Amino acid sequence: MLKAFFVIGMLWRPEAQRNRSMEWEPFALYRNSTTWFGPLFDYLGNMAFFIPLGVLLFIVLEHHRRATALVVVVGALTSATVETLQYVFALGHSDISDLMFNVLGALVGATIARLGGRRLYAVWIGLALTAALVFAVLVILGPRLGDPDKVVQTSVATGLPG
Repeated sequence: MLKAFFVIGMLWRPEAQRNRSMEWEPFALYRNSTTWFGPLFDYLGNMAFFIPLGVLLFIVLEHHRRATALVVVVGALTSATVETLQYVFALGHSDISDLMFNVLGALVGATIARLGGRRLYAVWIGLALTAALVFAVLVILGPRLGDPDKVVQTSVATGLPG
């Protein structure tokens, strides 16, 4: 949702993210794309962003009998809120696949925390804070990373350059 306000390594143009679209068909990016990497990067990126949320939520909610299920529900509600706000404020492409992979990321995070146990909670919290710091640095450095002449913006609707 925030891609309309910053750029990391010239991966996208912020102005191209200021649009409103909705995709209800799962994996539609593959249907509309000329490459396999773009959709895969998008799907795995959505999952990766929600893994730390899943880990941290599990740590907070571990005392509940169904902590993993609660993490999945909170992940789904958080993702649905983001996708809805993107659509309402025309800040990107709302996609059912994003919701699916965000929820999967929250589940993976909860599973990692559950399997690792309390002895690794400090490690997970440290990794989540480190990831947040790296993200902040990437946002700050943003446009200085990469060659703007090599940015290829694809159309959300078709996945084709343009």
